[in-house]
Amino acid sequence: MSFSSFQFQLQQLQVNCSALLAGERNYIANAANIASCVFHSLTDVNWVGFYFIDTSSSSKELVLGPFQGKPACIRIPFGKGVCGTVALTAQTIVVDDVHLFEGHIACDSDSNSEIVIPIIKNNVLIGVFDIDSPIKKRFSHEDVLLLEKIVYLYCEASEFS
Repeated sequence: MSFSSFQFQLQQLQVNCSALLAGERNYIANAANIASCVFHSLTDVNWVGFYFIDTSSSSKELVLGPFQGKPACIRIPFGKGVCGTVALTAQTIVVDDVHLFEGHIACDSDSNSEIVIPIIKNNVLIGVFDIDSPIKKRFSHEDVLLLEKIVYLYCEASEFS
């Protein structure tokens, strides 16, 4: 794939996600459509989904939200694995080789790289957006920028309870 067609693919994904979010405020419905759109648009990904902070629990943990891919871990404590680490730091993490990430939680043994982006609205952490790939070093700087933009659009469009 040439650089220009790759750029076009990323731009088209952003346009498609924006269209799916237009006029809808429900964060679960929006998460379901974003997970599906990203899963079916990006090449070489095997899992795309959301984890939200479980506000009903006194412990700090993430609970599985809408996703595409194989069944996943339902609960992830803050500080555990890539998702739990992002929940603690509120910073995007790209892992080129998940087997080298200490404490990685392997929900799908086919995953080899991962990107996790914090979902933050009004300076409050809502959850994380997680994408796995069977390819090592799958996620580029351009992917990071695009996926962070998609999370931003998701936050702006969605109303969280």
